[in-house]
Amino acid sequence: MAPRILLARHGQTEWSLLGRHTGRTDIPLLEEGRRGAKLLGERLHRSPWSGLESVEVRTSPLVRASETCALAGFAERATEWDALMEWDYGAYEGLTAGAIWADRPDWFLWRDGVPEGETLAELGARADEVVEWARSADRDVLVFAHGHILRVLGARWLGMDPSFAARIRLDPTSLSVLGWAYGEPALDRWNDTGHMEL
Repeated sequence: MAPRILLARHGQTEWSLLGRHTGRTDIPLLEEGRRGAKLLGERLHRSPWSGLESVEVRTSPLVRASETCALAGFAERATEWDALMEWDYGAYEGLTAGAIWADRPDWFLWRDGVPEGETLAELGARADEVVEWARSADRDVLVFAHGHILRVLGARWLGMDPSFAARIRLDPTSLSVLGWAYGEPALDRWNDTGHMEL
């Protein structure tokens, strides 16, 4: 069976709730984020996932992702990996889109990028590294990371330009699966938050 990537976005934080660009600032989960991480873990330990015993697990080292991984029950199996860190937003770290639009009314993250931070091409190169790792062996992988890096990872899995990530949003504590259809990379599941409806 061809390898798949299961993507788990971290739980809700104060900054994600407020729409603030959260790159390398190490923001902890809110209680709602902790609850969501536990619900995600319960889901992944039930059928059809059944704990994903043969799956290799990696997590961003940032606390909101690593705590989500731990609360979901995968910390003992997880390896931290800097490639899964969120986009470095540079001068726009901590700002909302509204605050940026006050100075740059036509600014669009996926076209214009960020000053003093990581370029979209650099983010895409990190996503390519994750895709190459995931496809390197005959096993599925599970990663805990952040909204924008995971969206770019989805785009690159499909062979699309990193800017395609603008069209595939992700909610906190969502589950997505990148797989295959007719031998081609495909989205098996995207932005699934059914576990949060319990």
